[in-house]
Amino acid sequence: MCLWGFFYLSFFTIFVSIRTIIEKIMRIMQVITLSSVGGAQRVVSTLANSMCEENEVMVISNSGGVLWGQLDDRVIRFEIPSLCRSISPLSDLRTIFALRKLYKQFKPDIIHLHSSKAGILGRIAFPKEKIVYTVHGFDSIRIAYRHFLPIEKIMKSRAKAIVGVSRYDYLNLKAEGISKNTYIVYNGVDKIGYDSSLKLPFHNTKKNILAISRANPPKNFKLFREIAIKLPQYNFIWIGGMMQNITLPPNLICMGEIVDASKYFTLCDLSILTSNYEGLPMSIIEAMSVGKPIVASNVGGISEIVIDGVTGYAVENSADLFVEKILAILSNDKLYDEMVHNTVKLVGDKLTADIMVQGYLDIYNR
Repeated sequence: MCLWGFFYLSFFTIFVSIRTIIEKIMRIMQVITLSSVGGAQRVVSTLANSMCEENEVMVISNSGGVLWGQLDDRVIRFEIPSLCRSISPLSDLRTIFALRKLYKQFKPDIIHLHSSKAGILGRIAFPKEKIVYTVHGFDSIRIAYRHFLPIEKIMKSRAKAIVGVSRYDYLNLKAEGISKNTYIVYNGVDKIGYDSSLKLPFHNTKKNILAISRANPPKNFKLFREIAIKLPQYNFIWIGGMMQNITLPPNLICMGEIVDASKYFTLCDLSILTSNYEGLPMSIIEAMSVGKPIVASNVGGISEIVIDGVTGYAVENSADLFVEKILAILSNDKLYDEMVHNTVKLVGDKLTADIMVQGYLDIYNR
């Protein structure tokens, strides 16, 4: 009996070890339309870098932009130039064929689609039982580009899981009839280190208010500029695309696109975000992770993390309302210190990269 027990135990140990190895190693394909600066791209790089140590990971995008520089050397990269945001029957057809070719070569276990265009073409090109599709801000389709909503509804069954990055998105997906296999995974960030070599462009003693955002219209730079004009006692810094043909007040500087721009949050006093619609902005979470109070547009899932009077204020898109809340925070040291503590705690409890990665791994493993 002892001998049989020994053989049984040895066999069981080997079986468990082999099963663990099989379950541990996955081939994961991350697909996103654009490789430029953006929150969705940060999610892709975080997932790819976190998973490439124990799995084979490929990232597919339209070109080797900023995203490529954020990826671990172990992540396989592939560019599809025809993958573009605009609708082009010829380019879209080329993209579908390129995606299918890569599928046959890479033979992925999981295909994770990000952004609406990659989400549509990927759900045509790939088998649905392997697809996870993250909607990075459903309002971009539900409100801004509503003519694409019927396509999303038609494609809703072409994925094994559809993920919203906030409860707001999750509930709106369900309200539009996209309710099967839907999940919530909040965005999360890695710890941001302090870099003593970084400098802000102003050399005065004023407090600094920072926004990191793209230069496209939904990010509402005009509102940001209007707020800066109303608060000349503070410095305002915008990191993202450069504004063209707009006269800036002397207390506002645009720094353009910067790699690892999130490190600049360590140098500011407060962060604001002026947007017409959002999912769950990574820039807000990054600012909160280093203890910066937030004043942001009350859109998307922002109010789920920017809690009034606790971590900042979520307000309607009015310059006067932004000004009121900025003054309320920066003129009250006790409130400011409480918000510094609360923002760091909220990110540590709910919005870390590890928590986000585990949320997606749980979906993958299903």
